[in-house]
Amino acid sequence: MSVHPQVQALLDRVARSPLPPYHTVSAFVARRIYRDTRAVLAPKAPDVAEVRLLAFENYAMRAYRPVANETLPALIYFHGGGWTIGDLDTHDTLCRQLAVGARCVVFSVDYRLAPEQPFPAAVDDCFAATRHVAENAAQLKISGIAVGGDSAGGNLAATVALLARDAGGPSLAFQLLIYPATDQRMGTASHERNGQGYLLTADSIRYFRGHYLPNERDWNDWRASPLLAKTHANLPPALVITAGYDPLVDEGRAYADKLRAAGTKVAYREFADMVHGFILFGGVIDAANAAVAECCSALRAAFEEVTA
Repeated sequence: MSVHPQVQALLDRVARSPLPPYHTVSAFVARRIYRDTRAVLAPKAPDVAEVRLLAFENYAMRAYRPVANETLPALIYFHGGGWTIGDLDTHDTLCRQLAVGARCVVFSVDYRLAPEQPFPAAVDDCFAATRHVAENAAQLKISGIAVGGDSAGGNLAATVALLARDAGGPSLAFQLLIYPATDQRMGTASHERNGQGYLLTADSIRYFRGHYLPNERDWNDWRASPLLAKTHANLPPALVITAGYDPLVDEGRAYADKLRAAGTKVAYREFADMVHGFILFGGVIDAANAAVAECCSALRAAFEEVTA
């Protein structure tokens, strides 16, 4: 199968762009490129009843509430961007879509970024944010918690689920893992097969990994590579979404297989003609909106099961 024609049109557009690749510029400049280019590809952002900023010493969260004055389940969302770029604004539209579509409060976490704050700062912030929401559920008017994220955020969501299990809580209803990075060793065949020409390149992955994990020994730490955790049993149900032309597709599929083999309930969905990052491109790629709808359906079903 070839890439979808809408994806090919996007790839052609990127090839014509005068902007430099991420791995050739500083993190500061890469963040600006990512922020500006994501905005022009996003669909129209849906309205929500309330948007609120919560700020703490090391991280912040933006809370999206689809309806006012009602206790709702919560999704704690970790944005993608190689632990180096991305922020609350690059994922604003997606978080609004998830809040409205899944009828839940979305807490989008603004965790510390590398290289200024390398591993495990992002892990610590994301787990702290999850614990804060759980410990303040009544005040925040939420019932039931899921974690989720895309790419680096999917990595962080998987890690938080493992941490919560090992710490005896918080109890999580679901994990939404959108083309997650699960193995920092970059050893799967898809890293070679899809490493050039499909937006996320091998050079960019090494660039991000070098910022986040400057010490090579940390590649094998399961908090950086959740695929390498000793066991994947007793974890919350998961939806794992991958893209066929993504360097990360094999490790995403491998993670779903690990969850399933350990007895964890998992649904796996591969968008075979898509590329990494596609779920943010709903303004130009129809499959992005279909994927968001699948995420919302899975979240609603998981929340209903918890409250049943």
